[in-house]
Amino acid sequence: MKTANKKITAERLVKDALDKAKHFADYNIFTFLNEEGALKKAREIDARIARGEKVGKLAGVPYALKDNFLSPEGETTASAHILQEFISPVTATAVAKLEAEDAIMIGRTNLDAFAHGSSTENSFFGPTLNAYDKERVAGGSSGGSAVAVALDIVEFATGTDTGGSIRQPASFNGVFGLKPTYGCVSRYGVVAMASSTDCIGFFTKTPEDMDLLMSIASGQDPKDLTTLADYYNGESQEQCLEGLPEVTTEDDGASDPSLKNTVLAPRRIGIIKDFDNESVDKSIRDALKEKCELLKSKGHEIVELKMPSLKYALPAYYIIVPAEVASNLSRYDGVRYGFRSDESKDLDQLYENTRSEGFMPENKRRIMIGNFVLSSGFYDAYFLKAAKARTLIIEEYEKAFEKCDYILTPVSPSPAFKLGEKVNDPIAMYFEDVMSVSLNLAGVPGLTIPVGKTDTGLPIGLQLVGPRRSDKKLINFAKEIA
Repeated sequence: MKTANKKITAERLVKDALDKAKHFADYNIFTFLNEEGALKKAREIDARIARGEKVGKLAGVPYALKDNFLSPEGETTASAHILQEFISPVTATAVAKLEAEDAIMIGRTNLDAFAHGSSTENSFFGPTLNAYDKERVAGGSSGGSAVAVALDIVEFATGTDTGGSIRQPASFNGVFGLKPTYGCVSRYGVVAMASSTDCIGFFTKTPEDMDLLMSIASGQDPKDLTTLADYYNGESQEQCLEGLPEVTTEDDGASDPSLKNTVLAPRRIGIIKDFDNESVDKSIRDALKEKCELLKSKGHEIVELKMPSLKYALPAYYIIVPAEVASNLSRYDGVRYGFRSDESKDLDQLYENTRSEGFMPENKRRIMIGNFVLSSGFYDAYFLKAAKARTLIIEEYEKAFEKCDYILTPVSPSPAFKLGEKVNDPIAMYFEDVMSVSLNLAGVPGLTIPVGKTDTGLPIGLQLVGPRRSDKKLINFAKEIA
């Protein structure tokens, strides 16, 4: 990752990033450009460098912030009409940690409103375009962040992943995207979607950059009681590189000094046979087979897994998550912050009109589903059964990792699809998440790895999955095989 120093200034890095952002304006990546604030911070960092003062690990590195992270710069809208004109009085913990290491936020990125979607078409500001084909979607919900990295506007971008919202757009745009173990990174100061599945992660160009960002962002936060102790940095180097024999090589190509002159010991890689069917695009199935053959040629063992409970993941997800969405969105009523309807005669009408005008259609759909499955008479029939299915999925992943070290699967059934192709078909759009949601229900980490392109030049990514709290080992393994 290119940082500022005496030879290359932070101001130069930021100006280059802002110029690129403006050049690619027609991709609709940013909802706000932090031009004045970013240049001011860059000059302050340059002055500190000139004085010989210590600077952070990310000194002068421009990055993009998904527009559901709270910070005082610009409006935090979550790409929703109902949050327009909202200026946050607080800063998200993840943002504060990045800023403490002197990273510079150049702008806020577009997303599906409140992160509800898989294409970034459900944004009040319109869709973000795919980095490789302007007629196709960027993926979602973190489409803007993925495209900002893919077009080399920024070195990295933040994202949130509730059911695939980092991994799928990373796959669609040919970059790395990590959904960490649930609780690894604080959710404080991030607009909530579904509190039991939301995860904070990143988009990067390399696994080495992902490792650096996770070492900065992970750890316990008293403002978020779901966060875990900092196991990411707490593991010793010996634990993280467990089983790596030292061998001398002429050029191992490893940019991480900790991996110098080492190669990975053979690992057992699980392949989920339940996902090997005609519903998955042939280009993706072929990419998975090719990757498996490459892994076998390097001495790794391929293990076939049967995980029948995963067929319940998508229906369980779309019961549990809308229930939590309905609860989390109940706070948006036009009284405390954000948009307020002017056409209201009394309080009840204010609530009704504000929510009717402020929410996107997909937001309303999820609120209605959530309230239905939580309502009297239907809680046992739907929500309770979905919760039990979730337990089965958690147990099935635990059993799978007794047979293998990691799992390698497709991220989604197809490469990036055409704009408008699925926007009016909610079931088809929800099916985009069929291979990604189970990780969020189980709380395990998943890393999208670019593995190639289709015949038409669209990126293909696969997701590498590990047990809970294996994030660092997962990323280190990706350094070897990506």
